Amino acid sequence: MSKPLPLLLQWLSLFLIFSQLLYASQADLGTASQYSPPYTPSACFGSDSTQFPSSNFFAAAGEGIWDDGAACGRQYLISCISSILPRACKSGETIQIKIVDRAQTVASNPTRQGTTIVLSNAAFAAIADSNALSLNIDFQQI
Repeated sequence: MSKPLPLLLQWLSLFLIFSQLLYASQADLGTASQYSPPYTPSACFGSDSTQFPSSNFFAAAGEGIWDDGAACGRQYLISCISSILPRACKSGETIQIKIVDRAQTVASNPTRQGTTIVLSNAAFAAIADSNALSLNIDFQQI
């Protein structure tokens, strides 16, 4: 009767591996607004112009993900779910952004305070109509 135990352990190991993969692939729900230049100085990298990705897809972290500055440099996949503005989301669009600032201390005011993420104008326009004040988003750290 020694065979059932190793088989059970194999199945249990497989289950744990797949459950971790499934958990890691789930996105969180949040909100996003946008902000305009000036984008420097930033709370993460000061006035260093190399902080910005060439795509100009970057963001400021809201307090929920700021994590005492540990959010600096983190990258997220972002997609628009909905907005108060009808048909604002660009269907099927997902972008990768880099956190370069703290939303609470950005140099220019976001279109809406208290959001999870404040996107650069370019990042916001890539997933939604720029006239929307805020969005409901899926976001996942990568």
